[in-house]
Amino acid sequence: MIVSEPPQLRAMADPFRVRLIQLLRDRARSTQEISEELSVPKGTVGHHLKVLESAGLIRVVRTRKVRAVTEKFYGRTARLFLFEAEDPADARALSAAALRRAAAELEVSPEAVRFGFPKSRLVHRDEVRLERRLKRLIDDFLAAETPGGTPYALAVALYEQRDA
Repeated sequence: MIVSEPPQLRAMADPFRVRLIQLLRDRARSTQEISEELSVPKGTVGHHLKVLESAGLIRVVRTRKVRAVTEKFYGRTARLFLFEAEDPADARALSAAALRRAAAELEVSPEAVRFGFPKSRLVHRDEVRLERRLKRLIDDFLAAETPGGTPYALAVALYEQRDA
């Protein structure tokens, strides 16, 4: 799914909502299950689920009656979300949020991390060629998904460097 509408981009800019989207990747969950799993109040979880649902990023995939209440189970509307932002500032904010999340996950990773932070001066033709190769790498990484396998993450960013 291409995530490009401003409400979708705003919804995905929140780190907690990104966690919810990631949690729902494996299977549908109820507000109660998410609340218990993340140790967050149900009201907080419910609020963020509504934001994601109204943005079209998640939906109710099934319901069940629990006493007199209907319990909703939420699932993602797509297995893969690709981001496209018209405003470069939105794209930078989303990218920075994703890389902050990756940095937080790296700090608690149980295994050795294989990484690099190379820098190079490129002409436009090479930038385009390398971007295509990175997209293929991401596709290969996602295609290698194996149920029951060890969870891994891949952080990828190609950007024009400016002096900070």
